[in-house]
Amino acid sequence: MSDDIAQNPLEATDTDAARAYAEERREKIREFVQTSPEYYISRFDKIGASSRFTPTFNLAAGLLGPVWFGARGLWSWALPFLILEALGLVQIARGLFGDLAADAMARIASIEGTLEFRRQQLAAAIENGSDKVDVYRRTVESLEANIGGLRAEAEALQERGVWIFLVGLTILVLVKIAQSLVANWALEARFSDWLSNRSIRSGIPVRNFIFSAVFMLLIACTAMVHYSFPGRWEMLADFPTRAGIRLTAIDWVEAFFTFCVINGEVLFDAVTYGIRLILDALELVFVSTPWIVIFSLIVLLTWLTAGIRTAIYSGAFLCYMGLLGFWEKAMTTLALLGTAACLSIAIGIPLGMFAARRPRFYSFIQPIMDFMQTMPAFVFMIPVIAFFGTGKPAAVVTTMIFGGTPVVRLTVLGLRGVPESVREAAISFGAGKWYLLTRIDLPLASPSIRAGVNQTIMLSLAMVVVASLIGAKGLGEDVLEALQYANVGQGILAGFSILFCAMILDRIVQGARK
Repeated sequence: MSDDIAQNPLEATDTDAARAYAEERREKIREFVQTSPEYYISRFDKIGASSRFTPTFNLAAGLLGPVWFGARGLWSWALPFLILEALGLVQIARGLFGDLAADAMARIASIEGTLEFRRQQLAAAIENGSDKVDVYRRTVESLEANIGGLRAEAEALQERGVWIFLVGLTILVLVKIAQSLVANWALEARFSDWLSNRSIRSGIPVRNFIFSAVFMLLIACTAMVHYSFPGRWEMLADFPTRAGIRLTAIDWVEAFFTFCVINGEVLFDAVTYGIRLILDALELVFVSTPWIVIFSLIVLLTWLTAGIRTAIYSGAFLCYMGLLGFWEKAMTTLALLGTAACLSIAIGIPLGMFAARRPRFYSFIQPIMDFMQTMPAFVFMIPVIAFFGTGKPAAVVTTMIFGGTPVVRLTVLGLRGVPESVREAAISFGAGKWYLLTRIDLPLASPSIRAGVNQTIMLSLAMVVVASLIGAKGLGEDVLEALQYANVGQGILAGFSILFCAMILDRIVQGARK
């Protein structure tokens, strides 16, 4: 044997290395699992030998269920299994001791009150010799028949308890089997992640096990009690609240906005005046200029940026709007959109440039931008009307709130995506901050910035109809009237005009980007 090893030193070295690696892996598995290490070593070796899903049976995971997965830190598995187990347990509880006929009995109690009243009416009608005796008698008979049907339904529901129990037991058993089969596979994947990131929790800490058990037990028991005895505990069905809390919050909000309106009148008037200047200038260009000039300029701009074919389509779209009488309103819409988009871009790009190299500032404005994008438009229209009144300036502000965030986000994304190696090379050759910004950062980030400009324009155009609710003119007004009077034809034609405006602007911006 020693002669063979002497003759093949490379093979001996490889064998020793493999043994050392296997032993090191076993030690790491022992450190990671901390409980039943030999069991997990054999299972992990079997799972790691194949790239496909390899089922192995884990009795502890099957018995403990979501508690085991939660204690191991596998919450992405624990929560779905918790929902499925809770479903099975709810069906078992309903089948064994649930009040299945609760709804039917509640309806019977309600009908019995009406029946008693009708019987009194019938008795009074018989005593007085009224001609409505037959009507009351038929009503009483109908109510009695309904009660009889509901009682039969309640009895049938109670008899279904055994089947409900069996369905729940089947669900629970299947879920337990699935948990047993995937537990080791999921834990081995977490072990692989732990090898590269030791901050991932290992083992089963007692604190985490207790938290997982209490959480799962609370969810399962609450669901079982609620669905087994519906209406028994009002606290489980309705969130405990008080009317005074809401009224107090309403008073606070109204007081805050009243304070802002009174003390910020000068600021809001200045903003309105600035918006009005830009809006009047654009309306003068789009609306007052002869249509043939605007038509030619739009087609020429589309041709220069996106090509002759797109220019032909743009001309056809403009002809559609002109021939159907939407030209002036389309130009008013473009003026309103242009004002909102120009202001959004003029504010958004510098803001994005400032936030790109300042992570703390960007993390501060991110929740604000999330609020602006996710809050429904009809909600933030309320303070806008309170501050700016109704009309076109308020519509511009509303459009800016909804559509102004993409240009900021994509500007930050584009500038952060500039390779550091390129910036360092420029700095090493003596590039200053202004040169670095204008010759390196902005040119390399320009595709992302232009995409942000395009998204801002598209989102601004999407607010055309909503802005018409607060006094904005244009194509949105026709769509709003069509909705109010169910004028299908007018609404569809005006909607296509809005669509064509969006397509023209999109092709111009996208063509320039390409």
